[in-house]
Amino acid sequence: MENRENILSWYILSGVDEICGDEPMNVLTDQNKQAVPVNTVNNQNSERPATTLLAQENTAACNSAREICDKAQTLEDLKAMVESFEGCSLKFSANSTVFGHGNPQAEVMIIGEAPGADEDRIGEPFVGRSGHLLDKMLQAVAIRREDCFITNILPWRPPGNRTPTEGEVAVCLPFLQRQIELIKPRILLLLGGSAANAVLGNADSISNMRGHFIDYITASGMNIPALASFHPAFLLRSPAQKSKAWADMMRLQRKLAE
Repeated sequence: MENRENILSWYILSGVDEICGDEPMNVLTDQNKQAVPVNTVNNQNSERPATTLLAQENTAACNSAREICDKAQTLEDLKAMVESFEGCSLKFSANSTVFGHGNPQAEVMIIGEAPGADEDRIGEPFVGRSGHLLDKMLQAVAIRREDCFITNILPWRPPGNRTPTEGEVAVCLPFLQRQIELIKPRILLLLGGSAANAVLGNADSISNMRGHFIDYITASGMNIPALASFHPAFLLRSPAQKSKAWADMMRLQRKLAE
């Protein structure tokens, strides 16, 4: 029994959250057998019950998140509400709720995708290798980290640092949008394509979005210029792109000086 529990825990941490059949199949000996889909129904126009239930649960969680955000009048209120929120399954595999951190009156709000292993362990955003590179990027254009507010789309680490699902992003996005409304920054710095897509509501590549400011409109009608750039984690893997990131940071500096 203990061995089974260890295996299940490993599956969860690896991001495995569904099965492909009711019975295990040895692919080495059963290659010629056709797998029977789970929850097969005779009516081809009918939706699978499991899919419908999952969609309903996700919709309910999104509505719950929006209702919570409407009640939050301060960052402290919102942080407490996020920490008690149980509508996102990521919370149950994460060690920490990584809420935004920094100056609540910041002119620059920096947004990444999700916490990594170091962030999940410490409970603050951008504290690992990516965070150290971000600090250097900010210092290069005379911006202090403590003057910024830094956060992520998701407050919980996806298992194994996998890419978040659309449902997970949809559930957590209202918390980020409320943070933006409460802080009222002059500029949003969006690090990475996933963060930029979620905030700006598009599917453009980071290469198309970076290099210029894009208007972000809050629910209350406030217009905030947003600058998308490469995530520091990507720059660590692709140092040849640092020159483009440097150009983006210079754009940020010039915008702040206006």
